[in-house]
Amino acid sequence: MATATNAPEFTVSELARALKKTVEDSYGHVRVRGELGRVTVAKSGHVYLDLKDEQAVIDGVVWKGMAAQLAFRPEEGLEVIAEGRLSTFPGRSKYQIIIDRMEPAGAGALMALLEERKKKLAAEGLFDPERKRALPFLPRTIGVITSPTGAVIRDILHRLEDRFPVHVLLWPVLVQGDRAAAQIVEAIQGFNSLPDNGPLHRPDVLIVARGGGSIEDLWCFNEESVVRAAAGSDIPLISAVGHETDTTLIDFASDRRAPTPTGAAEIAVPVRRELIERVDLAGSRLSGALRRSVDRKRSDLGALVRAMPRAENLLFDKRQRHDFVSQRFDTALKTGVERKRGRLETLAAGLRPAALQRDINQARRRMTEVSRRLQPAYGRQLRQHTREVASLGARLDSLSYKNVLARGFALVRDEAGGVVRAGSSLGEGQALMLTFADDATRRAVIWDDPARPSAAPAAKPRKKAAKKPPPEQGNLF
Repeated sequence: MATATNAPEFTVSELARALKKTVEDSYGHVRVRGELGRVTVAKSGHVYLDLKDEQAVIDGVVWKGMAAQLAFRPEEGLEVIAEGRLSTFPGRSKYQIIIDRMEPAGAGALMALLEERKKKLAAEGLFDPERKRALPFLPRTIGVITSPTGAVIRDILHRLEDRFPVHVLLWPVLVQGDRAAAQIVEAIQGFNSLPDNGPLHRPDVLIVARGGGSIEDLWCFNEESVVRAAAGSDIPLISAVGHETDTTLIDFASDRRAPTPTGAAEIAVPVRRELIERVDLAGSRLSGALRRSVDRKRSDLGALVRAMPRAENLLFDKRQRHDFVSQRFDTALKTGVERKRGRLETLAAGLRPAALQRDINQARRRMTEVSRRLQPAYGRQLRQHTREVASLGARLDSLSYKNVLARGFALVRDEAGGVVRAGSSLGEGQALMLTFADDATRRAVIWDDPARPSAAPAAKPRKKAAKKPPPEQGNLF
């Protein structure tokens, strides 16, 4: 049974819309101070976060368009002041703050975050002096990473034109806001990825530059991604962010820090006019030193020439000695010829033809007498030697073993050809070679048992060949 009441009835949607309208009308603009808790960046670009203090938590959302305009990247633990309006999300029965503007709660919070990040990156070695590389003395191309519309790029170009004009490649980026860090990282990596032989010459040095501003304005150069990109650059990098008193983390990671963008241009290139003056001065000093050296050598050469004796004086003694030796040579030649002529005449006088012929005749008679006596002696010696040779031949035949073989004996040799002199040295089955008087050779085998039959059939007796008389030995003489 229904109970009568005057209270109106709402649907869930009507009540949710009524609450949403009440909250938005009552809190159309609020300014809240708190600490950032969970921070999530959706794929759509919207940022969802928690804003909290010691006792309460409020959900917050920064739409994509507003998030791109933030001067810093929201991070957990950072104390901020957020401005916006309260609203509700009926789908979750939650209320939240739609943030239109947000800033750090004073420089102290950002400085604390900066110091913490600096310690972390320094512990990784990104700021070590050993990582820093020397800048090229005279780069051909300089890559500049900055805003294309600010005064920074004009100051850099003007300063380079005054000092030493070189080719400049500009990579335009945002230098403030939430998207600035990603563009700066992309620019550093893009310059490093250019090929050396491509249509665009790979820069020899990079300059990351921005004018002065507050810590919030320069915060993109404190982002961890930017610092890591600067430390990992293969191209030497100069940081020129802010004024001389401004310090960002990219200054510690770069190879050189310039106090201003103009100072970066001064660091990057020398003064062309000063180089020309130095070259001219060095050329003048070289020419003067060369001229003085030539003058000194000429003076030394003149002194040496004066100290040398004259050519006539050097040849005088030699010429006089030559004349003296020539005179002595002529005299000695004449004396030698006269002495040889006298000796020749003495020898010629000793050669008398009659005495010489007499000596020849005497020698011929002696030779004839010796020949007449030599013939009988030669014949006697020949006959005596013939008889001795015949006697020795007869004795040799009498001692020959063939005479023994002719009486029915045989010469026994083993397989190696050695003569067998004792039967005790033979063993059963040993092969022998028997040589007979007619020089015939037959094989034989030793058997210890005479009654044992022979393994080989008995050979037919060979008909004894008629003994040929030995040929008559002629006279060797």
